Amino acid sequence: QVQLVESGGGLVQPGVSLRLSCAASGRPLGAYTMGWFRQTPGKEREFVAARSWNIGAFVLYGESMKGRVTISRDNAKNTVYLEMNSLKPEDTAVYYCAAAASLLHGSSRSSSSKYVYWGQGTQVTVSS
Repeated sequence: QVQLVESGGGLVQPGVSLRLSCAASGRPLGAYTMGWFRQTPGKEREFVAARSWNIGAFVLYGESMKGRVTISRDNAKNTVYLEMNSLKPEDTAVYYCAAAASLLHGSSRSSSSKYVYWGQGTQVTVSS
């Protein structure tokens, strides 16, 4: 089992930056794929970003936030980060951290159904 705990959400004004954190525990993540998704009421979870933890290095970004978001990880802290810049009101959502127990390939990397471990989510609200 892997436990994921997100933090860093909140109410921010348009145009600012925000960094979300996802602390992982439970087992080594060496061959895992880590992802960030977001969801608004009545809509499906939307892919934001994914990366390999250590093995088979890749980074992938969804179209909705491409160019404004960076996914990174800190091995020593067993934590994945999502740095979001130039936030817009339409970025308002619950942001979820997720882990897949293998290195995903191709379109699987952006598919929420391929991720088996999920955090509880953190609310990000962008409003003036």
